[in-house]
Amino acid sequence: MPLEIVRNDITKMKVDAIVNAANSSLLGGGGVDGAIHRAAGPELLEECRTLGGCETGSAKITKGYRLPCKYVIHTVGPVWQGGHNGEEKQLISCYRASLNLAAQYQCESVAFPLISAGAYGYPKDQAIKAATDAIRDFLLKNDMMVYLVVFDRGSFAVSQKLYANIQAFIDDAYIGPDYEKIESLRRADNIMPSIAQDFSTSEKAKPFSIFSRKKKKEEALPGAALWDHDFATAPSLDDYLSQIDEGFRDMLLRKIDEKHMTDAECYKKANIDRKLFNKIKNQADYKPSKSTVVALAIALRLPLEEIREMLMKAGFSFTHSSKFDLIIEYFITQGNYDIFEINQALFSFDQKLLGSIM
Repeated sequence: MPLEIVRNDITKMKVDAIVNAANSSLLGGGGVDGAIHRAAGPELLEECRTLGGCETGSAKITKGYRLPCKYVIHTVGPVWQGGHNGEEKQLISCYRASLNLAAQYQCESVAFPLISAGAYGYPKDQAIKAATDAIRDFLLKNDMMVYLVVFDRGSFAVSQKLYANIQAFIDDAYIGPDYEKIESLRRADNIMPSIAQDFSTSEKAKPFSIFSRKKKKEEALPGAALWDHDFATAPSLDDYLSQIDEGFRDMLLRKIDEKHMTDAECYKKANIDRKLFNKIKNQADYKPSKSTVVALAIALRLPLEEIREMLMKAGFSFTHSSKFDLIIEYFITQGNYDIFEINQALFSFDQKLLGSIM
């Protein structure tokens, strides 16, 4: 996943660069800033003394020293003053400047904290939106693995209104993980005796032969037309295989063409990387995860029924016994195909994120 939200200690992230939410002096402080300086050791502070500070919205880079990363990118976020003093523009600039530095130093992976959302008082839901907007714009033109690191779920929040709306949708529709299994068994128990009885009392209840050619066309089983000739002309295995419906990969590629999208546009909008997409495209037996299939369907902006069809072709179902499925359904019914916003909601409800390989 090019952008992944993770719960972790940013000083433990094994990436090319981590981003430090620093103050303008770059000489250390509290929160994430202090934790990074402690983990990196005194050498980091010595290098920071040579940088001459940093302006709000800008970024500077140092070595990682004792951290498990090559570099530390220091950026200074805005202090929240009500949102009418250019805070959003400055915060977005923090992410853009940091990502551009990471690209300049040929980093393949970078981890961000949620800048300004701590002591600087930036509302968490607005801080998340600024972060994902900036990162999404960057990833549309660049290949990089970006992590948004939060220490715990309490450090990360979608808007209260969105959370409440999703929770209400789940409460109305959720049927529990065992309901569909029970219903399936109940239906089978009710239907199968009826079928057996109908068959046993039918005038047509007589020995069946695969060589019979007297069935009316409308009574024939699917594929039976292949048998409407002498046994000598019975269909080959190739004849049967030629009637198999298109699989997941074929449907995916067809939909990409129908939407007039390039492969790159599709996998970037799906928040999956190029290597994973190429596996799906080029390896006929590759089995993507359910979250990857849904991510691709979201990128293609498919309606709910076509998402169900695509999932079925990949061997998955879409039900009201899964909170993951219900959250996806909520966004689709709202006409919202923003995969980053969907992932924020999934993270808040402790669900697997779209694009996840497993």
